[in-house]
Amino acid sequence: MEERQPDDYGLSQVPTAAEIVAPELDYRPRDPLHYHPPIGLIGCGAISEYHLAAYRRAGYNVVALCDVIESRARARQAEFYPDARVYTDYRDLLRCDEIEVVDIATHPADREPILEDALNARKHVLSHKPFVLDLRFGRRLVDLADRQGVKLAVNQNGRWAPHFAYLRLLAQQGILGDLTSAAFTVHWDHSWVIDTPFNDIHDLILYDFGIHWFDAVASFFADQRPLRVFATTARAAGQRARPPLLAQVAIEYGTAQATLAFDATVVHGQEDRTFLAGTKGSAISSGPSLSEQRVILSTAAGISRPTLEGTWFREGFHGTMAELLRAIEEDREPLHGARSNLHSLELAFAAIASAHEGVAKVPGQVDRLPPS
Repeated sequence: MEERQPDDYGLSQVPTAAEIVAPELDYRPRDPLHYHPPIGLIGCGAISEYHLAAYRRAGYNVVALCDVIESRARARQAEFYPDARVYTDYRDLLRCDEIEVVDIATHPADREPILEDALNARKHVLSHKPFVLDLRFGRRLVDLADRQGVKLAVNQNGRWAPHFAYLRLLAQQGILGDLTSAAFTVHWDHSWVIDTPFNDIHDLILYDFGIHWFDAVASFFADQRPLRVFATTARAAGQRARPPLLAQVAIEYGTAQATLAFDATVVHGQEDRTFLAGTKGSAISSGPSLSEQRVILSTAAGISRPTLEGTWFREGFHGTMAELLRAIEEDREPLHGARSNLHSLELAFAAIASAHEGVAKVPGQVDRLPPS
């Protein structure tokens, strides 16, 4: 049989696309115009450094810091907000009438009673991710926030990472047409967890880390309902961490699909890549890390390469608080509101249950994070 050449597949017939100017999209964090309330932070662990650095850079008014280990709160006070008051009991912070907004950055199991108490104290709340361990409890918190007349948002900082924010706007504004697929491949080294409590989380990759990508899928396909999710996990050759560091997920929609592939054992040549395809165009974002990404947009008009500014952590944590404050100021639901974040958790819980049981799962039918 005659050997097929590349021209036989029609590749030589693809025209060279013209370089055009990239669409100008408002992907940067948007600060409130007039609302600058006193903010309290509960939980001064490692991640709080990035919260506070972003808030200080944005000029936000953090007046109180709380941690059960006083020295951790004192360290954050000295580094970022010397005039902030320090507490070791979060209930004392919540009793301060002056404080209108609280950022709760503790681990999920510790966070649940704090979330409920904060809403009952009529504080606007930014919850760290992953939001809850049980969707039913999450729904109760959403209803409680509505009854108390306060806003409840989830700190999905990836939504304001420059490349994700730009891609989301491409999808939402119809520039790509109707989305037909989204493919995420992440190759990085997650071995830093070995000497931390994260090493004891069996579903670390799909839950604590993967929630960013499930949230991205939920935001890109916000107008579609996922039908089924199938996932697998595995231990990689040579890995030292306890949790499986390989995972893959397929999410089925009526007329589209999303796929996620995670390899958390890559030491050399790391890459993070996102590909969105639609009926009017496609977009690729790729780079060696989440904070070093280049986007290419292809449509019938040509190819464009937007120059994006910012990083995953800096703009990400700035964006989550900025959007909450803006939503309070404008009296609307935040883009990262807890109600919509439950859809992200539905995908995550379904994927984890699928990986455990070896069968596809329907998002929304797995209410609780499956036990490891």
